[in-house]
Amino acid sequence: MTASSPLALPFVPRRVFLFSGHRIDTPERRTPRFPAGQEAVAARCIAEALDAWEAGAGDLALAQGASGGDILFLEACRARGLHLQILLPLDEPQFVERKILPSVDGERWRERYQALKAGLASPPLVMPARPLTLAHFAVPEGAGPCERCNLWSLDLALRWGADRLRFLCLWNGGGADGDGGTAHLYREAKRRSAPVTWLDTRSLW
Repeated sequence: MTASSPLALPFVPRRVFLFSGHRIDTPERRTPRFPAGQEAVAARCIAEALDAWEAGAGDLALAQGASGGDILFLEACRARGLHLQILLPLDEPQFVERKILPSVDGERWRERYQALKAGLASPPLVMPARPLTLAHFAVPEGAGPCERCNLWSLDLALRWGADRLRFLCLWNGGGADGDGGTAHLYREAKRRSAPVTWLDTRSLW
C-alpha cells in the first residue's frame, strides 16, 4: 500500500471516525495532563461521544495505538462493531517503546494494544518513509514524524469524502510536547469542516 492509495477495506465505510488525544502521563511528568486515575472518566466520555454519533457497524475507526486516549477510543469502537485500523508514525517496536511503555502502567497498556492488534482484520499500517506523497496535502519541508502522521491519517480519512469524516479528540487545548500533536490535527480537521467533538480535559478532571 502506498500513502496515496485508499485503505484496502472490504466495504465502503458509512462514516470515518478519526481520533487524536493525550497519552497517559509518564511517572516523571511534572504538570499532569492525563493522570492515570482519570482513565475511567476518559473512557466514559469517549463512549458517550461515539454513542451520540451513533457509531457502529459499517463505520471505520482510525487512530494510533498509544497508551491512553488512542487505546480507549479503539476499545470503545471495537465494542460497537466498527472496523478498526491502527496507524503508526514509527515502526511498531519503536512505537511501543516510545508511545506506550513510558506511561504509568506501560506494560498493561502494551497488553491492551496487543489485544486490539490480535483482533484486527488488517494489521497496523506504518507511515511510509519519506518522501510522503498525499492526495489532499502538501507535506511541509522539515515536518517531524508526528506532524507527517497527522496529515497521512487525515489524508486516509478523507479518501471517502469529507462528508463522512468525524473527528474526536481528548485534549487540553494546549500545544504538543513535540511536533504535530492534537492541536495540529484539530486545526487541519476544522479547516476541512469536519464535525468535531472536543473532549476538553480541563473540564473533565
